[in-house]
Amino acid sequence: MSIGEKVRTLRVGKGLSVNEFAKQSGVSKSYISNIERGVQKNPSLIIMGKLAKTLGVSLEELLTHKYAEETGQDIN
Repeated sequence: MSIGEKVRTLRVGKGLSVNEFAKQSGVSKSYISNIERGVQKNPSLIIMGKLAKTLGVSLEELLTHKYAEETGQDIN
């Protein structure tokens, strides 16, 4: 699962529209949309931190799964 897919899955699971998620996180709707669609593949840690906080997960949790899947390794 890509970072964008994970963000979208968590956002939808929280019942947030992109508009509401943007308002709560302070990240623009277009940027969130680009992350979720995979257009923006390397968002900054600052942006990802805002999204993670709004989604109620740690930054590590948001980013770790993608690394483990792509490399077949756990970062721990």
